[in-house]
Amino acid sequence: MNIYISHLSYGVDDNGLKEVFEAYGQVDSAKVITDKFTGKSRGFGFVEMPDEAEANKAIEALNQSEVNGMTINVNIAKPREERPRREYSNNGGGSRGGYNDRRSNNRW
Repeated sequence: MNIYISHLSYGVDDNGLKEVFEAYGQVDSAKVITDKFTGKSRGFGFVEMPDEAEANKAIEALNQSEVNGMTINVNIAKPREERPRREYSNNGGGSRGGYNDRRSNNRW
């Protein structure tokens, strides 16, 4: 079962998250999500537990509990939704006041 954890302290890493959940059963993986540019925690993560009964026990016991000074939220993870791709184009969209628009006003 995939478990979603939010409001994690920024000091919790993958190993720390795994240790918290191992008290309730086998943990296949634990991942704290990090910012791709800074590498710092984004304050949430996921834990994968193979045994559904152990996972439910962990959710019940850990939801609204304190970990590393923060009260965490623990729930069953929802499947990731497919989002439409963003398309960026400048096909006659009109003036947006960009650099070239300012230059053409001869105020330089």
